[in-house]
Order: sequence, then C-alpha cells, then structure tokens
Amino acid sequence: MLHTTRVLQVDAAEPAAGDIEVAAVILRAGGLVAFPTETVYGLGANALDSRAVARIFEAKGRPFTDPLIVHIAADRQLEEVAEAVPPLAHRLAARFWPGPLTLVLKRRARVPATVSGGRDTVAVRMPNHPVALRLIAAAGLPVAAPSANLFMRPSPTQASHVLDDLSGRVDLILDAGPCPIGVESTVLDLTTPIPVVLRPGGAPVEDLRALVPDLEILNRQVSADDSEAQPAPGMFVKHYSPRARLLLIAGAPDVVLHRMVAVATALQNRGLQVGVLAAAEDAQNFKAIDQVAILGRRDDLAGISHQLFAQIRTLDKSGVDVMVAGQFARTGLGLAIWDRLLRAAEGMIIHASAPPAPVQIGALKITV
Repeated sequence: MLHTTRVLQVDAAEPAAGDIEVAAVILRAGGLVAFPTETVYGLGANALDSRAVARIFEAKGRPFTDPLIVHIAADRQLEEVAEAVPPLAHRLAARFWPGPLTLVLKRRARVPATVSGGRDTVAVRMPNHPVALRLIAAAGLPVAAPSANLFMRPSPTQASHVLDDLSGRVDLILDAGPCPIGVESTVLDLTTPIPVVLRPGGAPVEDLRALVPDLEILNRQVSADDSEAQPAPGMFVKHYSPRARLLLIAGAPDVVLHRMVAVATALQNRGLQVGVLAAAEDAQNFKAIDQVAILGRRDDLAGISHQLFAQIRTLDKSGVDVMVAGQFARTGLGLAIWDRLLRAAEGMIIHASAPPAPVQIGALKITV
C-alpha cells in the first residue's frame, strides 16, 4: 500500500541527533528507512523483525531468493547476528570495518531466515558513513538493508534516486547527498573451505588478498526466475539495469573506442535515441551522438565508480532507447565496475575486435 514518503535532509558528517532519532523510531516500530552509506543508499528495516524484513522485499519487488545484508554499528553486534565466527572474520573486520566489505558467516537463529533466503548464512557489514552508523546505533538493533531501489534497477547513489523508485513505498529517506564510492560492497564468503568473493565491490580484491591470499572469485550469473536462494545479493545475470538496452563493448581500449563510435553511430542512423557512457578523454569522439554521459578519466576508477549509477540513471531519464558503454581496467574498483556493467547489459558482451553481428533493440534487429 502506497503512503507519503518523508524526506529529511541531514548533514553527512554531523547529522542532527533529533533527525537520527526520528528514523530510529521508525525502524524500531517495524518501518522502512532509506539511508546513505559510503557505497549506495540502503533500504533499512529491523533485521530481527520478520515482518519488517518482508516489507523490504515487498517495497522493492525483490524475490525472497535474493538475500539481504545486515548492517551493524559496533563490533559486539557481529556475534549477535552470526555464530561460530572464525578468527579470519575478526582480522578482516579490524582491517576493513567500517567499510565496503560484507562477510558471509553462519546465521544465528534470532535472525529471520528470510533475511538470507532461507539459507543458514548471514551477510554482515559495518558501513563507513556517519549517518548510517549513528542511525544503527540509535535504533539499537542490526539493520537489514539492500540497495534502496526497485529490484533490478540501477542502485541509488543520491536520495533523489530513491524517491524516483520508492516514493510511497518507504516511510522516510535520510538525504545526506551523494554516496562517495557509488558501487556496492564486496561480498566475501567465509563459510567455504576457501574464502570466495561472491560479488566484487568497494573493497578491492587486491587489498583482501593481503589477509586472504588464497581467496577465489566466483563468476556466477543466474536467471531472476531461478528458485534457488542465492548466497549473496547481486548475482542475477540481469541486475542494475536501466530501462534502455545497454550494450557493453570489451577489448583493448583503442579498439573499444573505435567500436563504440561505430556502434553508437549505426544505432543513431537507424533512428534510435542513443546515449554513451564515456571516459572524459574519449568524449570528443561522440560529438555527433544524442547524449553523452562522462564518467571520469579512464585512469580514475574511483571517479568512474562514483559516477556510474548516477550517469546511467541520467541517460535513462533523458529517454534514450539504447546505451553504449565500454570496458575499463578490471583491477581495483574496475572489477566492480565491470561486474555492474555486465549485469546491466544482461550478460551480453560485444567483443570489440569481433565482426559486426545483429543485436535486437526493441523491435529492430541492427547489425553493429
């Protein structure tokens, strides 16, 4: 049932205690609060209240097979939601928390199974944002919070994105401006014999390997209608997707740029409204294209990460029929950027050096 969504503007560094308490009261009463983290805006509910947790899935239109992440604000809360916590988890928490690292551990029975799609695990993290930390502390409970957007849409990095998707579905939005990192946390599973990165994100794999040298990276893409509960959020082949079709081109940078120009031009010549997600130094090559969204300099992966979802949403709002994006380096934050673009493109890749091939864009089949 839709209702009025209240928006409170708060200072990102020093949120007023009164505003935080307003949000905390809503959480304690079983309501939904969207709040900023260093990664993206989260849609929070009491992680120990099964009815509140169910409201998250209802608001997002999210299947119960897609697990949530439980957010905490103090080290002691880890043992309250997870059991048999291995020493490695504490070492990782000491190094990366608060920060964009989620650990998958054994779930305590007090955490509703719906949080984890019925699995016996729980994903936990401590966000590195003053608003998030003070909200969780003031509420006095762990907070389950996926990204505050409709299921499969690009994640929200500004309060306006949350309002676009969830107006009338959430009780309160704490607006503290843009999220610094712009992509979700890295999810590391510690319940397997060898630790596995289930989702690349804001904590680079290279940094994790300093403590977990033998970790593996899972490359898994499943259909949204898969009935099996997933081990982590963000594993569906179609995810973070704009309404427009997104075409992802991979290969060496100079070849990718040439192919992007050719593809965008071919699509526009067929009468489609085309948007390009471009590196700053490449933008001049797309002067003839309808819409160009600049993500940042190619060597500034943090800047690209910060802009990615916001620029995808900007192109979507402009009404383009199709977006064209290219590959960036897959090191550091680049691995998370690649993952988000790949899922936004529904797993389809155009290899820059491959011969032209037909692509379906709505009712049109166009060779690009």
